Amino acid sequence: MQLIELIERLDALLDASRVKDYCPNGLQVEGRGEVRRVLCGVTASQHLLDHAVAGGYDAVFVHHGYFWKGEDGRVNGIRRQRLKTLLANDISLIAYHLPLDLHPELGNNAQLGRLMGWRPDGRFADQELGWIGRPAESDAPESAEQLGRSIAARLGRDPLLVGDGARKVRRVAWCTGGAQGFFEQAIAAGADLYVSGEISEQTVHLARESGVPYIAAGHHATERYGARAIAAYIGDSLGLAADFIDLPNPV
Repeated sequence: MQLIELIERLDALLDASRVKDYCPNGLQVEGRGEVRRVLCGVTASQHLLDHAVAGGYDAVFVHHGYFWKGEDGRVNGIRRQRLKTLLANDISLIAYHLPLDLHPELGNNAQLGRLMGWRPDGRFADQELGWIGRPAESDAPESAEQLGRSIAARLGRDPLLVGDGARKVRRVAWCTGGAQGFFEQAIAAGADLYVSGEISEQTVHLARESGVPYIAAGHHATERYGARAIAAYIGDSLGLAADFIDLPNPV
C-alpha cells in the first residue's frame, strides 16, 4: 500500500480533521512511499524506533508522537537522534493523539472499557473525551477497592486508589492517560468512581473532599490498547503486516 493511501485511510477512520489537539495528527515524518509492514506502539521512543529498524518495518504508528505545542523546536540531543533514526532508515512516523482516545471502537477509552467489562452510556469533558457508564455486571455493586483489584488483575499493574475505597460504584467514569484534570467533570456527570492514568497533588484532596474516589491506573498501562487495536485493524482491514509491541513503562 502506498503511504499516502495508508494515511488517508487512518485519517478517515480516526476522523482526525474534527479534533482539536496540541500536536499534529497523521503523518509526522515521511519515509518510503510504499508500506508493507507497520510497527505499532504507545510512544515513539528510541527503544521503539530501534525495534522498527531491527524488524525491517516501513512505518511506525504511535499514540504519542512528536512536535508538541509549546515545546522547544530545535533538533538536537534526543530529538536529533530519534529523527536521524527515522530518516536514515526511511521509516515513516504516524501519530494520532486525541483522535485515538476518541474513537468509539478502537480508541483507548473504548478499549479500556471493553477490557474491564464496563458498559458506557455517556460522555463528558472537553470534546467528550471522558466516558461514563455502568461497571461490569455483578450480583451487587462492587466497592472502589474491589474495582481497583479488578483493574490490577487486567492491567497487570497495581493502581493507586485515593479517597473512599468502600464507596459502592454504580457509575464509573474513565479517561485514559493524563486526564486527571477531568475529575471534577466526572463528579458532575454522576460518577461514583473516576479512573484515569495519572494523579496530581490536588487530585487527592478532591477525592477526599468530594467523597468520590479516584484511581490512577497508569498512563502507559491505560493507553496500550488503542495502538494494539489499530495494529489489528491495519492487518485485518488493510491487508498489511502489522505488529504491536508493548515496551514496559512504570508510569
